Amino acid sequence: MTPLSDTLSLRPFHAAIFDMDGTLLDTEAVFRDIVYDVCTELGFEMTEAVHRSMVGSSHERTNQLLIEAYGVAFPYALFDEKCRVTMRERSHAGVPVKPGAREFILDLRERGIPTAVATSSRNPHAAHHLGAAGLLDLFETVVTRDDVTNPKPHPEPYLTAAKRLGIDPVHCLALEDSHAGVRAAHAAGMQTIMVPDLVGPDADIEALGIAIMESLLQVHLAAFPRG
Repeated sequence: MTPLSDTLSLRPFHAAIFDMDGTLLDTEAVFRDIVYDVCTELGFEMTEAVHRSMVGSSHERTNQLLIEAYGVAFPYALFDEKCRVTMRERSHAGVPVKPGAREFILDLRERGIPTAVATSSRNPHAAHHLGAAGLLDLFETVVTRDDVTNPKPHPEPYLTAAKRLGIDPVHCLALEDSHAGVRAAHAAGMQTIMVPDLVGPDADIEALGIAIMESLLQVHLAAFPRG
């Protein structure tokens, strides 16, 4: 494993593919608060362990996790609707972008390196949040849950993004914050960097041999060293 570092030397890459929530957008902490609030409203107690298991998960996987945690009586459809409505309300003033994200993307574009997003979110959510953050028009393509049969941790989202860009996955750089996303990008054969947000790497993630960096600012510097 490559430890947390700002001196990592990256292999040359021909495209960069980003996860969205927690990697490009600083939204996971906001969504965490919403999840706790909505669960309380519905009469259930969210726990740190359950929330951590949800980070980076698809709609289907989150449903499964909550049913496993709270039983078949858990009203997932209502939970999902309330979370989405509240998230949209809280994003009216804009969606916060992770430090260094915009500058890194713009530098990639200036260098002629195509970029994409591969997210477990559905298309309306992804389009709204990337648009509110002012990032939507900076990507050649956005692959959402609606575009694939198999969500992360399956490699299909990343393979689909690479195919749309016309770049061999082995020549793609993938940026992720979640375990499911890291597994997906790694399984796709991409040079994968984890930039942890709410959940750090565990022994299984470390065993994959991926690079782990503290921020996109550091990834940017590693990709294009200055001086």
